[in-house]
Amino acid sequence: MTSTSETGEVTGTRDKDYNLIWYVEACLSNSLRLEQYIQDAERDKDDEVVDLFRKAQADSRKGAELGKRLLSSRIGGN
Repeated sequence: MTSTSETGEVTGTRDKDYNLIWYVEACLSNSLRLEQYIQDAERDKDDEVVDLFRKAQADSRKGAELGKRLLSSRIGGN
């Protein structure tokens, strides 16, 4: 979906900042969800799936940290 207008007037947050906030939340939420998936795979003793989900969880945490750093440097800077 492509939009030519800034919706920040509605949300009070510029689109690019809102998108960054959404990205951080999605990464954190994914990390939490993957924790349950890891536990399920551990219960079934499926080490391959455990490894896959741990790697995915680490990537989600990394994305969240990168996003939080960007947010921290930009909040109030507009």
